[in-house]
Amino acid sequence: MEEKEREREEEEDIGNGVWSWGAGTEGQLGTNKLKDENFPQFTSFTTKRISYIACGGAHVIALSKNDGKVLTWGRGTSGQLGHGNQNNCLYPLSVNSLESFFISHVSAGWNHSGFVSNDGRVFTCGDGSFGQLGHGDYQSQFLPIQVMKFEDKHVEQIACGMRHTLVLLKGHSANPIYGFGSGKRGQLGVSIDKVRKSCNLPQIVAGFEEVEIANIIANGDQSAALTVDGHLYSWGKGFSGKSDTHHSPESSIPLRFTQVALGWNHALALTDLGKLFILGGKHHGMLSDPQKMSLKKCSSNQSSASIGSKDDSKAPMFREVPGLDGTKVVDIAAGAEHSALVTGRMRIQREKS
Repeated sequence: MEEKEREREEEEDIGNGVWSWGAGTEGQLGTNKLKDENFPQFTSFTTKRISYIACGGAHVIALSKNDGKVLTWGRGTSGQLGHGNQNNCLYPLSVNSLESFFISHVSAGWNHSGFVSNDGRVFTCGDGSFGQLGHGDYQSQFLPIQVMKFEDKHVEQIACGMRHTLVLLKGHSANPIYGFGSGKRGQLGVSIDKVRKSCNLPQIVAGFEEVEIANIIANGDQSAALTVDGHLYSWGKGFSGKSDTHHSPESSIPLRFTQVALGWNHALALTDLGKLFILGGKHHGMLSDPQKMSLKKCSSNQSSASIGSKDDSKAPMFREVPGLDGTKVVDIAAGAEHSALVTGRMRIQREKS
């Protein structure tokens, strides 16, 4: 009994903090220092059990899913921390204006933030100069403000890109996905003319009337959606240097995907069998074999157009990530120009004394 109790206490300690490293000159590491760190630094939370974090351009959102509370830190010059000011914050602080809501999902963009409550409301704050807050103007907000377009709807997820935002409604809806903000690279999946390059109110993303969506993803000028049966759709900035896509895709990849991660110029997709594929990603070796520095193409039955073009010669190809033979991948993540993955762990059984 004592051993089990000790293990439980150790698990609680691990869950009460985050590890962070890298650039820290705007407080985004939460260490109370304006300092870059080459090694992971631990930030402890004495009162909150953090279960999810979202990283933006230089700010972080932490969510405690047990009680629906939110903390933020890092760059706050556009109000993206939701603290009511434009100050940077060197350590985690609660977003007090959301204390009366149970927050179930969060997302961090370049300089804006999004929050979804368990009763289906959606709130945004931060930079609004491209309409990415969805309030019908181009003003920045220093406190989370409810997006009233969804007042009579139930929002389940939000995904913040560099200057645009996607919202997913709960359940199988005829129009499940909305987009707002910058759309000049096609990342909103709505028609944008040459004069009007952004939308400051949520617009329906066309093409998903008969599709049930499980997850939405946004990063840079890219957008993606994963269906409940594992099909991937993507739209926005072209992955392979081709012209941008200004509408939602017309076809998907015939592999069953369980996770998707987007960078600025590449996308990762994880299958139900633990195999990892990539779109784009040649420029910085983001998913290249360290020796070969190249990517292996999928066979013809594993690839198809997914960016809304009927011309297969212009469609980017999914490629299997090399160097992972026999290794099962269980989790993936993508930054602007880098990638990370987690492989399957072996369970070590203790011998009974």
